[in-house]
Amino acid sequence: MLALRQADYWATVYRRVWRGTVVTSFVLPVLYLAAIGVGLGHYVDDAGSTAALGGLSYLDYVGPGLLATTAMQTAVGESTYPVLAYFVWQKVYDAMIATPLRVRDVLVGHLGYVVLRLATTCTVLLAVLALFGIVHSVAGGLGAIAVAVLVGLAFATPIFAFSARQENDSGYALLYRLGLIPMFLFSGAFFPISQLPAAIAWLARLTPVWHGVELCRALTSGRATVLAALGHVGYLLLWVVVGWWLAERAFRRRLER
Repeated sequence: MLALRQADYWATVYRRVWRGTVVTSFVLPVLYLAAIGVGLGHYVDDAGSTAALGGLSYLDYVGPGLLATTAMQTAVGESTYPVLAYFVWQKVYDAMIATPLRVRDVLVGHLGYVVLRLATTCTVLLAVLALFGIVHSVAGGLGAIAVAVLVGLAFATPIFAFSARQENDSGYALLYRLGLIPMFLFSGAFFPISQLPAAIAWLARLTPVWHGVELCRALTSGRATVLAALGHVGYLLLWVVVGWWLAERAFRRRLER
């Protein structure tokens, strides 16, 4: 497959940037969990709020939510400015398409790199969760990593399509302010969405990150059921498939014109 011929390039890119991801992949999760999960969680648990959290401690509740939202943030970060730069400022995609690589190969190669970033980031974060005693089984932990990567792809593919249609970075302000930040806050990662107004709660259920949060939490706590898991995975796969179709169309339109 021609897309595999890009492996050396993306490996070189990753070797240049991996050190800069140490803080976001390890240090920041430790600080989040210590401050919110342990610090704030102490008061939440003492207040007798575990019933509203499904019987989980606040640390067990917020940890998997942090895993899913981190996957979302990583995917958005890799699918916005880097994609725009390769189209507009650095012209890397144009150089790639001047070789025997096809548009689909270019798209697969870059998305493959995003998957690598998601997998490494989520694996490190899961190790941090395990240190805090949040992961209750090896199978559940591995499943949570896979789900987090799927959550990232559910965001990456449609945002690739969005980025491929941009001429400058002005559109990202709206994406971050009206998309990423509200989904981070109202995804159910930090409190149950049942506490939100009904209309906002239903909007939250339509987002991919809510499904990822719910499934990651069920897997790490050992409470996952087959039917619910299939529903969450199916919804995330729908976002990936539709996003892929939109991204390939947008890439083809821009690179073949």
